[in-house]
Amino acid sequence: MINDNLYVEAHVLQPVPSSNINRDDSGSPKTAIYGGVLRSRVSSQSWKHAMRMDFRANSEGADWLESHRTKRIAHVLATKLSEKDPSLDEDMALSKAVDVLKTAGIKATSKDKKSGEYLTDALFLISNGELEKLAEYATNNEKDDWDKKELKEVISRNQSLDLALFGRMMAGNSELNVDASAQVAHAISTHEIVPEFDFFTGLDDDKPENQTGSSFLEALGYNSSTLYRYANVNVNELAHNLGSELAVTGVKQFIKSFITSMPTGKQNSFANKTLPQYVMVTVRKDTPVNLVSAFEEPVKSRNGYVEPSIEHLENEFNDSLQFVEEPLLTAIVTKKQNKIDKKVANLNELLEKVSEVLRKEVADESNND
Repeated sequence: MINDNLYVEAHVLQPVPSSNINRDDSGSPKTAIYGGVLRSRVSSQSWKHAMRMDFRANSEGADWLESHRTKRIAHVLATKLSEKDPSLDEDMALSKAVDVLKTAGIKATSKDKKSGEYLTDALFLISNGELEKLAEYATNNEKDDWDKKELKEVISRNQSLDLALFGRMMAGNSELNVDASAQVAHAISTHEIVPEFDFFTGLDDDKPENQTGSSFLEALGYNSSTLYRYANVNVNELAHNLGSELAVTGVKQFIKSFITSMPTGKQNSFANKTLPQYVMVTVRKDTPVNLVSAFEEPVKSRNGYVEPSIEHLENEFNDSLQFVEEPLLTAIVTKKQNKIDKKVANLNELLEKVSEVLRKEVADESNND
């Protein structure tokens, strides 16, 4: 068990061209006022969803990287029950799933009027490992022997990485809550942005020759920006959720997915998938530090925003050392000019350096228990 504070942070500068990757209720790109000017914004929820999908895409079938965030938990569990006990038909499996969830304190009895499905009141995040153990318990024990306390323990074991990182909150049943071990900030542009609109039309290929004009008219909001993105992981809490060994592997996956994933909003329209131009990862033992203050005064430039944003960020990092300790590790990946002499060759080398430090810190703490 890790007793001391241990945090891993990722600071990313990423230019994004014309795009609308995260929309508000009007369909326009999300924005924020910071430093008195309008900024492009991408919500943390949007990027966490992209990361969860990246975990799943790279899981290779590993339960600890796969999960379900759904209101249809009864139907997902029913499928698992049918796999465990082929004698159950569809209705029997669903009825058993509803009953076992109810015993565990998860209400899934509200039937949707349109679909007729059994739904929970809110989205519920559950790992494949938890589902597997829940199905095993329900199959191997008679209904009269189901124990609420045992079922809650079953659900709280075998967490997936996204559950351990982002947590789970269930109103009215706090025993099933999982404290999040990661924090992901809303990404904002390092500079002021001007919202733009694309007015576009659709043409009918088979329209009669004597007809003119388009068959479809629409306007779409977009902007372009260089984003500052920040996230941190409390390694202590992640180890509590996953165990020390998986926690180190999980941090590597978290960093990789945070750096390389991107929300998919309007991606087919803009093809805006880019990679960061600057990544700084730190390992700290005192406190996480979001360096967004580097951009409280917006970057101004007519020759691109990445390099001046790097300068602002690294100045803020150096200034922060007046208040906090020097990190155990600082590693930077960039091909741009920078001042902090902590560069590594590529993402793989960065991940290995982080893992090396974490393994040592976790081992030292375990030896001190």
